[in-house]
Amino acid sequence: MKERAYAKINLCLDVVGRRDDGYHELKMIMVPVNFYDILEMNFADETSLALNRSYLPVNEKNTIIKAIRVMQERYGVMAEFACSLSKHIPTRAGLAGGSADAAAAIRMINRMCRLNLPQEELIAAGKLVGADVPFCILNRPALVEGIGEKIMPFHCDPDFEILLVKPRKGVSTKEAFEIVDSQENDHPDCMALMNALIMNDYEGVVSNLGNSLEPAAVQLVSEIRVVKEKLTAMGFDGVLMSGSGSTVFGITRNTELLDASMEKLRDEKYFVRKTRIYTGE
Repeated sequence: MKERAYAKINLCLDVVGRRDDGYHELKMIMVPVNFYDILEMNFADETSLALNRSYLPVNEKNTIIKAIRVMQERYGVMAEFACSLSKHIPTRAGLAGGSADAAAAIRMINRMCRLNLPQEELIAAGKLVGADVPFCILNRPALVEGIGEKIMPFHCDPDFEILLVKPRKGVSTKEAFEIVDSQENDHPDCMALMNALIMNDYEGVVSNLGNSLEPAAVQLVSEIRVVKEKLTAMGFDGVLMSGSGSTVFGITRNTELLDASMEKLRDEKYFVRKTRIYTGE
C-alpha cells in the first residue's frame, strides 16, 4: 500500500507565549501543499525501513518507526511492517516532512489493520509522535492552536502559485524558540489571514502573511534573509519563511514569473519547488 505524505507551509505563525510546561502556545494558519514524500508499507515478519536518503535514520529515531510503535502500543496492533520511503521533502526546512511521513504511516496502519479508528483517535495518536503530526493527519487548510493539537479546518480555493526555496542550511527549531523567548516578537493576525483565504482575497492574504519565528531563524541562518530579498526583487507579491525555517516561499499569480524564478534559483544551487495549496478535495 502506498500513501502520499504532503508537506505543509505556515502562511501565518504567531508565537503567543511560553507555557508553564515549557511548550509554546501557538496560533497558526497551516496549509498542505501539493509536494510530498511517498511511503509504501506492507506486512512483514519484522518492522524495517528503507530510504532513498542515506543521511536519515532508519531506526527508532525515525518518525515512521515512532508512529508504528505508537499504533502498536496504543491500539494493540500486532503486525510488523516493511516500509519504503521515497523522500522528497527536505529536512530542517519548516515543511513538516517527518511529521507528514508519520501521519501517512498512522493512516495506512488504520486501513491495513482495519482498525476503523475515527479521525479524533488518529490525531490523538499523532500527537504522541510530534506536534505537527495531528495537522498532517487531517491534511487540510486549518487554523491550528495550542501546541498543534487544536485544529479547525476550513475551506478555501486559492488561485495563487507558490515557490518553495530552501537555503543550504537548516534551522534548529529548539534554538529558534530559545531566541524567541529572549526578545519581543511580532504577533501577526492569523484570523485575518484565514478570512482572506476563505474569501479568496489575494491582497488580504499577501498583506497578512507573518511569522513570529522568522527574525530568530534569520539570526541562526542569515541566508534566509538573502532568499527573501531575492524573491522580493524578482517580483513575488508575498514572501515569508515557513515554520521555524529555513524554507522561504513566495506567492504569485504570475506563472511566467514563477517558472523563470525557479530556473534562476535552481541554477544558484538552491532547493526549489513550485507548488500550490492542497485543499484535500
